Amino acid sequence: MNYNLFDLQSAVQDRKSGSSVIKKLIQLVGGEKKNLFFAFIAIIVTSGLNLVGPLLVGYAIDQYVQTKQMHGVLVYSGILLIIYIVALAANYLQTQLMGAIGQRMLYNLRNSVFNKLQELPVAFFNQNKAGDLISRINNDTDKLNQFFSQSLMRFLGIIVTMIGAGIFLVSINPRLGGAALLPALLILIFTRLISPWVKRKNAASLKSAGGMSAEIQESLDNFKTIIAFNRRDYFRERFEDANQINYNKAIGAGLANNLLMPVYSLLTNIAQLIVLVYGIYLITIGDFTVGLLISFLSYANRFYSPLRQLAALWASFQTALAAWDRVSLILNLRSDIKTEAVKSPVKSTSLLEFKQVYFSYDGKKEILSDVSFNLERGKTYAFIGPTGGGKTTNASLIARLYDPVKGSVFLDGRDIRTYSPEERSRKIGFILQDPFLFSGTVKGNILYGNEKYRDYSDEQLTETLRNANLDVLLEKFDDGLNTTISSGSGTLSLGQKQLIAFMRAVLRDPEILILDEATANIDTVTEQLLEEILKKLPGTTTRVIIAHRLNTIENADEIFFVNAGEVTRAGSMDHAMDMLLHGERES
Repeated sequence: MNYNLFDLQSAVQDRKSGSSVIKKLIQLVGGEKKNLFFAFIAIIVTSGLNLVGPLLVGYAIDQYVQTKQMHGVLVYSGILLIIYIVALAANYLQTQLMGAIGQRMLYNLRNSVFNKLQELPVAFFNQNKAGDLISRINNDTDKLNQFFSQSLMRFLGIIVTMIGAGIFLVSINPRLGGAALLPALLILIFTRLISPWVKRKNAASLKSAGGMSAEIQESLDNFKTIIAFNRRDYFRERFEDANQINYNKAIGAGLANNLLMPVYSLLTNIAQLIVLVYGIYLITIGDFTVGLLISFLSYANRFYSPLRQLAALWASFQTALAAWDRVSLILNLRSDIKTEAVKSPVKSTSLLEFKQVYFSYDGKKEILSDVSFNLERGKTYAFIGPTGGGKTTNASLIARLYDPVKGSVFLDGRDIRTYSPEERSRKIGFILQDPFLFSGTVKGNILYGNEKYRDYSDEQLTETLRNANLDVLLEKFDDGLNTTISSGSGTLSLGQKQLIAFMRAVLRDPEILILDEATANIDTVTEQLLEEILKKLPGTTTRVIIAHRLNTIENADEIFFVNAGEVTRAGSMDHAMDMLLHGERES
């Protein structure tokens, strides 16, 4: 197993053809077929009515203006006014439809990305910065929304208008039409050549924006450390570097996006010059009329003028493709932490068993090597060893935050991979050294993920805590269950957060309770309370304690020494301490 598969920064997106990418983008609004159909009909109506106008103008000039028949001029003026009003209404309808489609697409896409993140293993979040993920959910999805709600139908409308104008140009006079459309061929060649470069520039700009977001998020998360060490200058310099990179990439993307506009404008002016010169020549030899030339110039303008808009829309399309690359990388990921089919249970008297387990985070450096041990039901086990020896890695494998590279972990005689996440979380409780709490109340955090007590009133929950001997911990909070917890605030000490995490885990009545330095930030009196509560846990509960304090592990039934990828039974407390001191000197 190679956890680098989840590294989005180094991942390479498969290059797909433009048509396949467009199909992928269209799939995002797959449930909007009816609204898309009506929006497209509105575009056809708008473009068709606008294309009729120049023909009517040319006819009116030849038939009524040159013969000074003002009645006909007024009639055709009225007809044109009605046509343009209907076109305005159709254009407004498609704008409203596409705006709603874009917002619903944005809502669904953000839900899809966030739900996908919920499915991914811990390894993914170890290798990708939260700020970059936030940028993908907020910024990149919004780029896609802007394309669908603002650019897509304008893009289609321009294409329909250009096709219609081209047909009129060739129909009115094939020779003049062919000459007028010749610069369009040069525009097509230039666009195809430059598009991959534009997309790369926009992709680099989006990536740098994600990097800057990650830098901001990291600085804010570690603001206390910044203040404590008085290193505002260090983080200021890091932000300035990230901001400078983002600025340079944004400038590059802006130049790439705006390069099409002047080229399109030049070729548009050349096309109009060709029409004017060649048209006047045709008039002089009697093959053309003034009215048709005016109509022809209008159609040439309707064919080429949208190209200026198309240049901006094409840049928006390339930005959307780059954003889609970043978003689809997440959507296409598959978690390797899967629930496997239940096999015949292994006969074992142990609650948990490691069998020849090997593990590596990056596929290169081995953290655990051929580890085998058993944990009996109802006993207390201590894992000790130098920092970086692999203690927390063992605990993470027990809780199945990761899977072994080789070997197996068995729980109640079954491969732990055959348990569903719900079954596993009921059986195994995990208290981290630095627990995470959600904004809300103490009650909400205690009951997080606990369906059994979800609908309990304050009185019922207090009674349940009392029966579990946890009510003494609740007294550490001024407002009890209703004590407010706000994200990032200093209202609770780290010790209080650990108490909440302790109550949350114990209340689930797990078969295995893992305490990873769970008492490291708790005062001695409170630690004694926790020890008393641990002693009163059901006799079937197995405790796994990772700690450095002697008083935390001295009452353990068995001590394991973890170092250099190996797990060794330490025997007596004195022997364990000798191994620990020797291991720390070696490390």
